[in-house]
Amino acid sequence: MLKLTYTENSFHLEHLNESLPDWVSKRVILALCSATKLHLEPTTATFLIVNDSSLISDLEQLSQENILEICPCDASSVEIILKGTWITSNLESATGIFVTKLSQSAELLLKSCFQTQQQLTTSVFN
Repeated sequence: MLKLTYTENSFHLEHLNESLPDWVSKRVILALCSATKLHLEPTTATFLIVNDSSLISDLEQLSQENILEICPCDASSVEIILKGTWITSNLESATGIFVTKLSQSAELLLKSCFQTQQQLTTSVFN
């Protein structure tokens, strides 16, 4: 399962070995126990990666298999679009968690893309 966490100032992608139904069930139980509102909605989520990534050809293969969509943004980046479930406690906020279940190889490839993107971003700012 992939978990994409969107906060006000950042984005983080994680690959979890937990099943999607088990993870969502735990979130629902946590919300019930803590008296927190919880909204779940089937939708899409996006994140950017560098266009010249060595992994683009592999991502294009996933796109042909309808696992994800790739949308060019500008000369240096592409947007990856995934289908899944958005989970938030505030519908008016852009913060929340997006979860999706893909094949193990697709999830690991996306995690690798995210890590490459993070390394590039870190090296630019250091």
